[in-house]
Amino acid sequence: MEFLRCGIHGFHEVLGIDADEIRFYWVLGNGHADAVQIAHRVILSTDSKSLESDISEPSSLEWDSGRIENNEQRNILCKPSDGFKSTCSYFWKVTVWDQNDYPYSSSVQHFFTGYPRSRLLPPYSMNQTYMPHSSLIFRTWFEDEANRWKAVWIGDGGDKPIYLRKSFKLARPPTRAILFASGLGHFNMSVNGDPASNHRLDQGWTNYHRRVQFTSYNVTDKLDAGENVLGAHVGNGFYAGDKGGDDRFFWPMYEDNTYVRYGNELCFFCELHLFYEDGIHETMISDPTWSVRKSATTLANIYASENHDRRLYPANWDTPGFDASSWTPAKPLTGPRGHIFYQTQPPVVLHETFEPVNTYSPRPGVVCFDLSQNASTMVKIVAEGPAGSEIVVRYSETVREDGTVLMPDPLFKEFETGVFSKIYLAGTNQPETWEPDFCFTSARWIQVEGVSLNAGEGLPVIHSAVGRHISSAARRLGTMKTDREDVNSLLNALYWTFNSNLFSYHTDCPQIEKFGWLEVTHLLAPATQYIRDMESLYTKILDDILDAQEPSGLVPTMAPEIRYMCGPLHDTITWGCALCLLPDILLRYYGSTHVIAKIFPAAVRYMEYMHGKERKGGLIEHGLGDWGRDIAFGNHQANIETAIYYKCLQCVAMMARELGKMEEANRFKKWAARIYDVYNRHLLVMDDSSRPYVYYTSLDNFPSRDRTAIAQAMALQFGLVPAEHKKDVMAAFIDDVSDGKIRAGEIGLRFLFNTLADAKRPDLVLQMARQEEHPSYMRFLRRGETTLLEFWQDECRSKCHDMLGTIYEWFYAAVLGLKPIENAYRKFEVDPPYGSEFGFVEGSVDCPFGVINIDFTQDLDKRLVTLKLTVPFGTTAVVRLPGQASQVEILLDGEEKLENLARNGHVEVGHGSYTITIQL
Repeated sequence: MEFLRCGIHGFHEVLGIDADEIRFYWVLGNGHADAVQIAHRVILSTDSKSLESDISEPSSLEWDSGRIENNEQRNILCKPSDGFKSTCSYFWKVTVWDQNDYPYSSSVQHFFTGYPRSRLLPPYSMNQTYMPHSSLIFRTWFEDEANRWKAVWIGDGGDKPIYLRKSFKLARPPTRAILFASGLGHFNMSVNGDPASNHRLDQGWTNYHRRVQFTSYNVTDKLDAGENVLGAHVGNGFYAGDKGGDDRFFWPMYEDNTYVRYGNELCFFCELHLFYEDGIHETMISDPTWSVRKSATTLANIYASENHDRRLYPANWDTPGFDASSWTPAKPLTGPRGHIFYQTQPPVVLHETFEPVNTYSPRPGVVCFDLSQNASTMVKIVAEGPAGSEIVVRYSETVREDGTVLMPDPLFKEFETGVFSKIYLAGTNQPETWEPDFCFTSARWIQVEGVSLNAGEGLPVIHSAVGRHISSAARRLGTMKTDREDVNSLLNALYWTFNSNLFSYHTDCPQIEKFGWLEVTHLLAPATQYIRDMESLYTKILDDILDAQEPSGLVPTMAPEIRYMCGPLHDTITWGCALCLLPDILLRYYGSTHVIAKIFPAAVRYMEYMHGKERKGGLIEHGLGDWGRDIAFGNHQANIETAIYYKCLQCVAMMARELGKMEEANRFKKWAARIYDVYNRHLLVMDDSSRPYVYYTSLDNFPSRDRTAIAQAMALQFGLVPAEHKKDVMAAFIDDVSDGKIRAGEIGLRFLFNTLADAKRPDLVLQMARQEEHPSYMRFLRRGETTLLEFWQDECRSKCHDMLGTIYEWFYAAVLGLKPIENAYRKFEVDPPYGSEFGFVEGSVDCPFGVINIDFTQDLDKRLVTLKLTVPFGTTAVVRLPGQASQVEILLDGEEKLENLARNGHVEVGHGSYTITIQL
């Protein structure tokens, strides 16, 4: 056996863990078909040397699971009796035993703790500056030196971007150096002039009144004996959002100006922990010995608008030897109200670079660049010109006939005119580079004004402009390709749409809104888990939801909640349900239960709040319904909101069972059963003689009855249909979709496609996708779009909206044919589209146990299917066959012919590589 990957659930990076308990996982590989894991042992120590031998003495360990006789590889709880020490390196190793009781050990793994028992920051400015006589009040708190933060928030007391630097000398290089830092709203950290990491937009956006994240960096290799410099560049973000005057667009202040800043002073917080071979541990902190000055970036508006004056840039400001005598001492600040926590989710980083495929000048002084792909981006331009030359950079997802930027929605012309960055050149007689520090957008086109392509025209020369895709660093999991080019183009558009909306939260639009709308987190989770490893991001989003929950129990429609939205835009269960559904999603797709204990009480309060919304004995009819249908209007509320309510109750019951709270589990099970009965009493029609079946109606035009596909799909997908009526309800569903037209908004769309998958009707899904008129995915592509639009319109305000992207789930689950059966893909299904138009489908998904590869080829003329399948170690694949009497031949590793394993229309195989030939 070999260990392919080891990790800790819920943490993308592990240099500041501040949890009271953690859960380990590992991924194994093995070429032997009979190999199994029969037992495991995990050991934990603060001394890496104590783990080097295969048998470690218990006395040298901080924690020891002991030998556990099972095949579990995930969700292994580690909770030392005395907790984790603060700012301490921990080392762990796992040993597993195979079927012959032979042990295999992983390499030694490392993580570093923050302050697990500290949830407060020292009130430095109050205690030391304004009220020095109060220090005795805090005496007992300050005595807990090992477990408290020592640094203080610093800045210049203003709300414009700043540079902060600290020069210090080291007599010797440390053996380990871990840097904790946080800068509000966002910051870039450097050490001796080099970036501390590849992160962008650190730290993640949160409700800063409740929670402030810190980021950690291993800077051991960046420090030397002698002078060293820490540098921080801090900008506004959402913490102290800056419109920058009346000429700039800032969405939270749009229309009703309901945005209220979290804080009015940009601030920074830092601790550098230095460890030496002789056991000495030194801590350097942010305090008034740091120096500060205003940034050359004079405006940091997160909506893709920055002002930057190259003439003001202090070259080499964050390197040793720089003269900072003109800088001022940093001020100690009160800082944010929120407690400080380690950043659990993946950082935001730069990915692909898009070079322009077309560069043109539509008029003198304007140069445009077509990047060919719409995506979330941080642009980068290189220009050369005289000092003080003003260059304006605009961005767009749409252009006019002359190729200049356009906002097609007349209600949002302000975005076209009010989103731009302004750069003033230093005039160095050399090409000068500008890239934003604190903003991003979604764009395919870049428009640069005040420049020319050629020298001699009296304007600065633009040498280049590129787009750099910015998104979450979450590990990419899936790929997929078919023999249908239009499908491949749609898969590509879906991929770029999804990836362009993943940051420190899941937004639905990286351009206009940038908000954390919650419906996309649960609706798109089954699709997104085929693209990126979302476990740690969902963990963080759940923290955002906890911070947003109101005392009444209500969960608002967005988290963090940046502005107040009234009515159902504030209180809708199809958005707020993410609180209850995400723990179930984490269990189903990642086999993880680490969030359940903290989420359960909040989920109970939410259900008790929703109880007060019940009508007719249990229906929920307050909400947005199938948002996005016919652009956006309420419909199917009773069907949709109540089905979600029912699912939430089931999820809360699941959480109660996981926590051993069986009385609570039974209470919510009975509660859900009551909703089931009420749902069918009011919505199931069994007395309509004009129809040959029973069906579900909405209450949109009560007492008139309808028979929509969405009403049937919601009941079928949420398990609300009595067993004796499932065949009838599916028939009613097929009747309403038989014309191949989409009649669904973003909520119903997922359940429409899932029901079509259950009905084995890929032909209808593809017919829907290929419609000439809207609703139609392929119409987007035929019009040249490379990402999805917000609504079924030709011209939308937003053209990188992922809320209509649930068809991506259908492609992986029903065309590649891959779906989990048991948690974390311990057992999974492979059900390719037999008899469909697809002659070839290939793809892979790196599931929690390893990579699943599927290569499906069918020849309908010869009635022959070849399926090549790789099953990861520790998992079982159930291959569905096209019929009970299918003729099947199975080769293991291309050589060993296995006996006919077909049983009841399927084949079940363990780990290995298979070639399965099926005669249709």
